[in-house]
Amino acid sequence: MLRGAFGAIRGLFAPSPRSGPFDTVLMAVVIALLGFGVVMVFSASAYEGTVVFRDAQYFLKRQAMYAGGGVLLMLIISKIDYQRIQPFTHPILGLCMALMLLSITGLGHSGGGATRWLKLGPVNVQPSEVSKLGLIMWMAYSLGKKREKVKQFSYGFLPHLIVAGIFTLLCLKQPDFGGAVVLLTLTAALMFIAGVRWVWFIPMGIVGGFLGFAAVRFKQYRWERIQAWQDMMHHRHDLAYQPFQSVMSFGSGDLMGLGLGKGYQVLYLPEAHNDFISAIVGEELGYIGIVLLLLTYVLLVSRGIRAALNAEDEYGSYIAFGISLFVGVQALWNVAVAMAILPTKGLTLPLVSYGGSSLLVNCAAMGVLLNVSRQRVEHRNTRLADAGPAPEVSAMLVTEAGFGPEAAHLEASNEAQVAGMPNTAGAV
Repeated sequence: MLRGAFGAIRGLFAPSPRSGPFDTVLMAVVIALLGFGVVMVFSASAYEGTVVFRDAQYFLKRQAMYAGGGVLLMLIISKIDYQRIQPFTHPILGLCMALMLLSITGLGHSGGGATRWLKLGPVNVQPSEVSKLGLIMWMAYSLGKKREKVKQFSYGFLPHLIVAGIFTLLCLKQPDFGGAVVLLTLTAALMFIAGVRWVWFIPMGIVGGFLGFAAVRFKQYRWERIQAWQDMMHHRHDLAYQPFQSVMSFGSGDLMGLGLGKGYQVLYLPEAHNDFISAIVGEELGYIGIVLLLLTYVLLVSRGIRAALNAEDEYGSYIAFGISLFVGVQALWNVAVAMAILPTKGLTLPLVSYGGSSLLVNCAAMGVLLNVSRQRVEHRNTRLADAGPAPEVSAMLVTEAGFGPEAAHLEASNEAQVAGMPNTAGAV
C-alpha cells in the first residue's frame, strides 16, 4: 500500500506534455502582491511587535518566511499536471473534512472567540481556508465528470449542495460565518457556470437567505454586531470600535496617503496587520493606493478567467474559475468590511494579510492556476525536424535526366522495336 502511495505521488512529478510556458503576467501579479504584503505587514505591525514582543520586526520575519515558503510551494505545484490531481480529489476532500471536525471537537486552538485553528508545531492551520481549495477541486472534478448530467437535479444540484452544506455547518460550528458564506458562494457560482438549471437557485437563495438571517438573528453576539455596525457612532467605543477605527484610517489617508510607515491608526486599530490591513493601505497610500490594489486583484482574476477559457478540458476550466472567484470574492469582501460597507467578518486579504495557513493555501491555489494556464506542447521527432524539408522531385528533370549506359541501351532497343512494327494506320 505504501509503495503504491509513493508511486502515485512520484507520478505527479513525472514529465508531462503540459510543459509550455505559464502565464508570466499572473506569476508577476502574485509575487508583487506577496512582496507588497510583506512591506505592509511590517508597516502595520511594527508598533505591536515592539510593545508585545520587544521586536519591531517580529511579524515581518514571519511574514517573509511564509511568503518565501509560499513562492516555493507555488512553483512546485505549478509543475504538477493538474489532471494528475484527479485521483487525489476525494482523499483531499476527506482530509479537509477531518481537519474541520478536529477543530470543533476540542483540539482546535481558540482565538477571537472562535476555534478556527489547529496548532501544528509553529504553524496554526486554519481548516476553513484549506477546505475552500479542497471544495473547489472536488466541485471541478464532479462537475467535469458529470457533464450533461449536471442539468439533472439529483446529479448536478443535490450532491454538491449536500457536500457544501456539510462544510458550511462545520464552519458555523467554529463559528466562522464569513467562511461559510464564501463556501456557499463558490458552490453556487461553480454550479451556475457548469450549466445547472437556474430555476433551482431560486429556492436555494430563499432558503439560504432565511437560514442565514436566522443564524444572525438568533445568535446574540452576531445580532449585536449588526446593530453596532448600523450605528457605529453610538457604539464606536465598544462593539463598533474596530470598524469605526478602520473607517477613520481611510478618511485620514485622503487622496495620496500619509506615507508608508507614517500611519497613526496602527496605534488604535486591532488586527491592523491581519484582517484590516487594507485600512492601513488606505491610510498610508491613500485613495490612489487602495484603487491600485483593487485593480491588481482585478488583473489577477482576469488572468485566472483567461486561463479558464483556454483550458483543455472542463475540469481545468472549473478549477481556474473556482480559484479566481475564491480570490476575487474574498478580496472584495475584506475591503468592503474594512470600509464598513459590510459587517465585520474574519476574512483575510488574499496574499497580503499576515498569516501562515491562509497565505500558503493561497499560494498553493495560485500554483494550480499557473499549471492550468500552461499550454500542452506536442513533442515531435527532432531528428526529422532538424533534417529540413523533404526534397522536391521535378517530373521534367526525371524525364530528361540521363541514367548511364544501361539507360541508353534500353532506349535504343525500344526505338528498334518501334521501327519494326507494321503501319496499321495505313491499312485502315
